[in-house]
Parts: sequence; C-alpha cells; structure tokens
Amino acid sequence: MNYVFPPAPQVVLSVVGSEAAFPVRRVYCVGRNYADHAAEMGADTREPPFFFSKPADALVPGGGDVVYPPMTGKLQHEIELVVALGKGGSDIAPENALACVFGYAVGLDLTRRDLQARAKEKGHPWDMAKGFDQSGPISALRPAAEVGHPVTGAIWLKVNGELQQSGDLSHMSWTVAEVIANLSTYVCLAPGDLIFTGTPAGVSTVVRGDILEGGVDGVGELKITLV
Repeated sequence: MNYVFPPAPQVVLSVVGSEAAFPVRRVYCVGRNYADHAAEMGADTREPPFFFSKPADALVPGGGDVVYPPMTGKLQHEIELVVALGKGGSDIAPENALACVFGYAVGLDLTRRDLQARAKEKGHPWDMAKGFDQSGPISALRPAAEVGHPVTGAIWLKVNGELQQSGDLSHMSWTVAEVIANLSTYVCLAPGDLIFTGTPAGVSTVVRGDILEGGVDGVGELKITLV
C-alpha cells in the first residue's frame, strides 16, 4: 500500500524475560478507583467506574527523561497499576475477565490539574489535561503467567526521595476484573489494549528537575526525571 507520508511507528512495550514486544492498540484509564484519592478530589468514595483515554503515542516506555508539558503550572503525578490485554471482547463477564489479561506494568498518569479543573468547571472534555505528549510513562510488562493477578501489594511513589503516594492494590474500589468487565460494556476490547487502573491518595504538584520513582510490589518499578 502507498501512503501520502510514512505511517507512525507502532507503539510497543518491552516484556520482561522475552524478546517479543507487546504492540499497544488503545490506552484506557479509570478515574478515581481508590476511595482515598476520590475523597481528596472531592468525589464520592465508590461511584461507578468512569473512563477516559490517552493516545498510545503519549506513552513513554521505560520512563527516563520526560519533558515538562506547556500550558500548565500544576502538573501532578498519579502512580497506577496498568493492565495489558492479550484477549478482548464485548460484555465480558467478571469471572472471565482475568483470562483476557496478558500482563501488568507500572504507569504514571501525568495530569495538567489546572487544565482539568477549568475543564470540569465548564463541562469540557479532559483531553488536554490527560492526553498530552509524554503523559503516560510506563514500565516493561510482567506477564501474568509469571506474576499472577495481583490483588494486594503496595503501590507507591516518591518525589526526590520523599514518599508522596502510598497505598495497596486491595484498596481499589473496583477490581481489575470488574474494571475490564465494565469497560467492555462500552467498547469492544482487543489485544494490545492497556488499562490504567487508578491511583491512591497523595498526588502532588511537581516541577522541572524533579525525580519521580514509583512501583507496584510484584510488578515492577518506574523512574522518570522531568526536564
């Protein structure tokens, strides 16, 4: 096939212990999936799950240097467990959902919080607050065949060595299986889809030069520097 210009390269993630790469299709995110974070954002502690998206090319595989984005004075971090799907479908039953999971990673949902607040006030979309360039640093994937399906374990983030976010996967309002099942009622999920599953309390504002280090027990760690 001829193109009017070369197509963008496929976004891929490394897989721990494998030379094969994981091709990314879509990136979904769950809002307010930890009660303590929902409370700090002024929301009900267990509202039904809601979703937003990031472009696949907003991911920063492996972390490293991340450019501080323009048009914001309040960039904030959200450390998250990320689910990578190897199978998909529509109207997936919760009891069948984990069979769709290929593996897990650690992700950062970077957010231009001031833009998000203004969008909320006006009833506008969040796209420019959540889906900007390099807004999704992510670690290599750990296959579920190796690590299982974690339902407990620490999830944490440090800024310049100081602990800012600390929680446990067991504190999710909606489990991974419930999230997959619910999301599949809205869209047909497919292999290559990623789901950022929400963040615990403790989000804070970061600036150029800050070093962010986070992790999920049994899954991995991620480190970025804002430049």
